[in-house]
Parts: sequence; C-alpha cells; structure tokens
Amino acid sequence: MIRHHDFPHNGLTLRSTLHIPEGPAQTRWPTAVFVHGFTSNRLELPDFVAMSRLLEANGIASVRFDLSGHGESDGDFFDVTISGEIAETRAILEATRALDFVAPERIGLVGMSMGGVVAGIVAAETPDIRALCLWSPAAVAPFEIGRGYLKGRSLAAEIEEKGYFDADGHRMSSALVDDIAGLDVYGRSGAYTGPVHILHGDKDDIAPLEYARRYLDHYDGNAELQIVEGADHGWGSVPHRSTLHRSTLRFLRKHLQS
Repeated sequence: MIRHHDFPHNGLTLRSTLHIPEGPAQTRWPTAVFVHGFTSNRLELPDFVAMSRLLEANGIASVRFDLSGHGESDGDFFDVTISGEIAETRAILEATRALDFVAPERIGLVGMSMGGVVAGIVAAETPDIRALCLWSPAAVAPFEIGRGYLKGRSLAAEIEEKGYFDADGHRMSSALVDDIAGLDVYGRSGAYTGPVHILHGDKDDIAPLEYARRYLDHYDGNAELQIVEGADHGWGSVPHRSTLHRSTLRFLRKHLQS
C-alpha cells in the first residue's frame, strides 16, 4: 500500500509518501525513514521509490518525506538550514513512531548525500534508532564550504553581489552557508552506538571517498564501509544502483526484522 501523509511542523506542512507491506490489520511493521539530499526531494536520484518498494515487498514499511523548501513540502529554500533539517527529521521520526502501522522500537534511518549527514547526526541525538544506512554521505560539505567556495565559486562574493548563492537554481542563504561551515559532522555523529552501514562509490567526485572513510574513525567499531567500484555520487548505472539497493535491503532486514 502506498499513501500520502502530511506532517505538521512549525507552521509548515512536510509532505510524505508512506509504503506499507501487505499483511493482517493492526500489524506493526519495522520501518525505514528516508532523508533526501541537498536540493533534492523524496524521490531522490538513487531512487528512494524503488528502495521503498523493495523494502515493502520484504516486510519493511517506509516513510519518504520532503524537507521544508524541497519537493512538495511548504517553505522556501532560502530559509533552509541544516539545523532546521535536523530538527525536521527528528520531528518526523517522533511522528512516525505514532503511526498505526509502525513498530516504534524498530525504526531505521537511510540518508543520501547531505541527507546522510543529517541522518547520521539525528541517529546519534535521537533515542532508539535501530539501524543507520548512509548513501554517499556528503561529509565533505563543511570542509569545502568552510574554505569559502562551492563548486569552485566564491560564496562570499556571490552572496554580496546577489544576496544569495545560486546552488543549481536554488537561492542558498548566508545563514545556510554559515550553518554548514560550522557543522561538526563526525563529532555529532559518532555517539551513535547502533549498527551503521555506509555505501560509497570510489568514483564519487562530489563527496570524495576519503570523507566517508573518516566516519570509521569516529564510530566505536559499529560501522562498516562498503566501497563500490566504479560507482559515482548518484549511483548512475543499473548495476551500481542494484548493488546499493540490495545491500541496503540486507542490512535493514538483519537489523530491523530481528
């Protein structure tokens, strides 16, 4: 079953899609919550839809939601901050636990790119997240933006000229720039003690592999990194995307269904 659901948060509506496996009425299912990447939405390039359908067929429900200023959710991208996205994801998790088909003690998080950074922090700062899966986490972002550039362009110069930085057709505010630059990705993520599965391509030219490797230095032996040869940031081939989805399925089945 697929249905739409609206989550209220701070005067905004965050819109989502729910995938619920077939089964007896009143069944409480293990559930994965998906966090999309920067300027993306709940469809996501590596195909959150196909992943949700695969999970649904294997007895795991899912919640895919649009962060504010993205997709169909309320808000303007100019008002987006990473701190706000962390707060929104925590609110979605709290509301998800109360849904009538969700087993509240068996919830996992899946995050893509900057959504992986958000998911990693939220897992560490939210009780009872059973498992965490990171796709191409963009842990490079605070280091790149902290140097004052994004995609080779000066952030400060463009913001001074226009009042915003043009991020692929989205107005990126100075508040968002400052928020990302000051983000302690590894320090805030490392407190999570549950199982972590990181999937990263060795041809990722947006979030270099070395930044994914650094996660392993901050977790206490509970994280594993699967490096996929030839895969890019968006998992843009059928074999690579299939590897991503099948590996995620195995990980979530192991840790959410046990």
